[in-house]
Amino acid sequence: MKPGITQLSRLAALGSLLALTACQSGYQTTKNAKAATAPKSTVSDKQSGGTYTVKPGDTLYGISFRAGLNYRDVAVWNGIEEPYTIRSGQKLRLSPAKPAVGDRKSGPSPNAKPALGKPVVVTAPAKPRNDPAPAVSEVPWQWPAKGELIGRFVADDKTSQGINIAGKSGQKVVSAADGVVVYSGAGLIGYGELLIIKHSSEWISAYAHNDRRLVAEGVKVKAGQHIADMGRTGADRDMLHFEIRRNGKPVDPLLYLPKH
Repeated sequence: MKPGITQLSRLAALGSLLALTACQSGYQTTKNAKAATAPKSTVSDKQSGGTYTVKPGDTLYGISFRAGLNYRDVAVWNGIEEPYTIRSGQKLRLSPAKPAVGDRKSGPSPNAKPALGKPVVVTAPAKPRNDPAPAVSEVPWQWPAKGELIGRFVADDKTSQGINIAGKSGQKVVSAADGVVVYSGAGLIGYGELLIIKHSSEWISAYAHNDRRLVAEGVKVKAGQHIADMGRTGADRDMLHFEIRRNGKPVDPLLYLPKH
């Protein structure tokens, strides 16, 4: 017997509910890992190329991290000097200013026609290049927690910009290298209780979903130091989401962490 109009309506409603539930989940499973990855950043590509209005509790490091930018670039674009103090309500550029028409370097106009009598050389398209080798890091990295690797880095997936390590609530999370805590808070939606540690002018690491943070901003930490307790803030299970970023850009932590 064919379903009636009422039954079809119920099936359509159920389908919509399931689709909505799937969209609301910030986690996906992959062939390489059964568990979930970190949620999408709250800053869209459009916002990353525009401006951001500082809110209470924001730091330059946190804003830059969320937008996938180097904090030094953001500081230069906005004329901010160390110690990178910002104020609530301040509008920050998240991209370099475009040069004025009169500031352009001298050279041929983009609409200029080729000079007469000179042959126009048409070059063949460049061959695709292989992925570049990972940048060499001077930072001696170590694993931030013990546990099963349940989520891997995926370069083109904004929900998988680090690795996930499963564990138990309250389990020790340690600093992956010597550094200074530049962010300690829960203001970045989707990361829960988050710590960001600066290891050099190029390299930072991030530790998300903690149950408890044990270090404050400005504190110097040593490699292996207990900095947080594992939890599930902003996640659906007890786990550590760990990221390494070079000049603001996420890199695969497994390329730098010691082999198990």
